[in-house]
Amino acid sequence: MVRALLVDDEQPARERLRRLLAAFDEVEVVGEAEDGEHAFEQILALTPDVVFLDIQMPGCSGLDVAASLPALRPKLVFCTAFDQHAVDAFELQAVDYLLKPVTRARLAEAIRRLPVHGRRRDAVSSEASGRTRSEYPARFLAKHGARYQVVPARAVLLFASEGGLTQLRTAERRSWIQPRLSELEARLDPARFFRISRAAIVNLDAVREVAPLSNGDRIAVSRRRFKALVDRLGVS
Repeated sequence: MVRALLVDDEQPARERLRRLLAAFDEVEVVGEAEDGEHAFEQILALTPDVVFLDIQMPGCSGLDVAASLPALRPKLVFCTAFDQHAVDAFELQAVDYLLKPVTRARLAEAIRRLPVHGRRRDAVSSEASGRTRSEYPARFLAKHGARYQVVPARAVLLFASEGGLTQLRTAERRSWIQPRLSELEARLDPARFFRISRAAIVNLDAVREVAPLSNGDRIAVSRRRFKALVDRLGVS
C-alpha cells in the first residue's frame, strides 16, 4: 500500500484529487495539508510514501517544502496549474509533474512511476550511507512568532535544544523548527554540521576558534566531543 499526503491550499482541489485516488486500490490517503508549513509538519508526523504537492500556496511554496526535506524523503508528485516550475520541480527529484485539472489517466501514469511499496522505509540504512551533499536539506522551515520563514542551510549558525524544543539560530534571529535534535542530526550533512554536545549542533563554517563561537555566543563543547571537533576542523 502506498501512503499518500495531499497538499493544496484549495479544498475543492484536495477533494477532487482524493476522489480520483479512490479508484486506485494500492493508494491510501493518510492526510491533507492546506499550506506549506502544515505540509512540512504532516510529512514529519505521518511519514507518507508520496506527497501530491501544489506549488503556489500561502506562506512557503511547494518548492520550498521540497527543498527543506531530508534525503530520505517521500516521493513527490507536483500538482499545479503552472507549467513554468517543472524544471525546478525535477531538480528537486520529483517523480512527476501534473498540470491541473489532473485527469485519471495522467494520475495513473504518475502512480505507475512510484517505487515499490515501502521502499523508502526499507532503504533507510542502505541509502543513508550513500548520500551526496546535494541530497541533504538545502533549506529549513523555521517558526518565528506566528509565521514561518525559509532559512538556507548556509545561513544556519547552530541548532540548540531548549526545553525540549529545537532552536535554529542565524546571524539575524532565533526561531524554532519541528524535529528534536537527535532526529535532526540524522538528517543533516555531516560535512557541514557537527554535534558538539547533547544540547547543540553547530555549522562548522561558523566556528572561529576551537571552542566554537557563533554570533558572539560561546557554545560549550562536551569533553567527549572535543577531540572529534578538533579533528573535524583539521586543527593541530
